Amino acid sequence: MTTAEETTGGEASAWGEVTPDAARRLLIAAVEAFAERGYHATTTRDIAGRAGMSPAALYIHYKTKEELLHRISRIGHAKALEILQTAARREGTATERLADQVSSFVRWHAGGRTTARVVQYELDSLGPEARKEILALRRQCDAEVRAVIEDGVAAGEFDVLDVKGTTLAVLSLCIDVARWFNVEGPWTPDEVGALYADLVLRMVGVK
Repeated sequence: MTTAEETTGGEASAWGEVTPDAARRLLIAAVEAFAERGYHATTTRDIAGRAGMSPAALYIHYKTKEELLHRISRIGHAKALEILQTAARREGTATERLADQVSSFVRWHAGGRTTARVVQYELDSLGPEARKEILALRRQCDAEVRAVIEDGVAAGEFDVLDVKGTTLAVLSLCIDVARWFNVEGPWTPDEVGALYADLVLRMVGVK
């Protein structure tokens, strides 16, 4: 199964903004190579070969290997933020919105686990300016979850003593799914999403 095919409703469409087709093929090849070998062990020749192109063709679309990683990270974090914002802004109680955030975020990390591993675990491979941009997106993701937890505490739905620490725990729990999820394992992305939503609601004290 390729990176573009493995997603439950998110990863393939995420690359739709990447044009032309050759640039998209190179980006998907880079995701697969970075996830399999790690950023530093992957060469531009590896990426071009996976895309069925010459190394020279890669430089027409991307000046450096880091530019590829930066674009992957930016698109992935923008999608993650969109998922969390959509759930946070839906109608419903804080309990319902937090459950939706968690289940949707987990489904994305499970269904698009190859991309998610690169997006979440190759941050330190970026240069200072690119890293700064991605960290800003991460702070926005954190803020979306924290705001819903704060709403739940204010409404008496959640019993949370440390909102900041709980937010970190919730996001860490969701992100780690990309590390262990196996499409041939016993659970589907939907099932893991539902399980983690239930676990997080218990974590915040919902009865």
